Amino acid sequence: MGFEKLKEEIWLRNMELAKSGLVVLTWGNVSGADREAGVMAIKPSGVSYDKLKAEDIVVLSIENGEVIEGSLRPSSDTPSHLVLYQEFSSIGGVVHTHSPYATSWAQAGREIPCFGTTHADYFYGPVPLTRQLTPEEIKDEYERNTGKVIAEHFAEKKLSPDEFPGVLVPNHGVFSWGKDAAAALESSVVIEEVAKMGLYTILLNPEALIPRALLDKHFLRKHGPGAYYGQVKDD
Repeated sequence: MGFEKLKEEIWLRNMELAKSGLVVLTWGNVSGADREAGVMAIKPSGVSYDKLKAEDIVVLSIENGEVIEGSLRPSSDTPSHLVLYQEFSSIGGVVHTHSPYATSWAQAGREIPCFGTTHADYFYGPVPLTRQLTPEEIKDEYERNTGKVIAEHFAEKKLSPDEFPGVLVPNHGVFSWGKDAAAALESSVVIEEVAKMGLYTILLNPEALIPRALLDKHFLRKHGPGAYYGQVKDD
């Protein structure tokens, strides 16, 4: 079975990531899932964006991580992506970056508070921050354990990945997701922008949190059964 369409899509999203300003060198990757086929596709490890081709994209089984198509080694972050697909059944795309503003919050060990409506349009509260990985989790199966710590945080805090489409990992960086790779990339852009605005806001007034009523209005007008933002889509 060929996965040319999926590989082309994930190559395109990786190229968009490279143009977005969120990554330098090879510090980031995009993956996407075909849930019906039970596979995910991801950028190969260490391949520069200016040399990346659609045929280089690696396709793997979501269930066991076995390579199904591709001759190159998949991204070293693949185990993290796999865990997220396994644990968050509604997502179809994952992006990992070390974008500077959001990663600064991660390195500081701070979630990004929701200060305003731009943030509230996408996240139903702060951009979450996981716990630190233990030395044992870092030593063995580090990338897989990174994904497990993210899933653990969402389970413990009873957070929905649909209401919080991304997370910060302390001293590391950003993982974001969405219904597909394009939506996951949009989440990455949003996180970086609210991280930038949040930094300036906290310098000016660290107490300037959004009122709950305004958070509810802005998030729920775009998400959920009562959403009315945008155009009606035909079935």
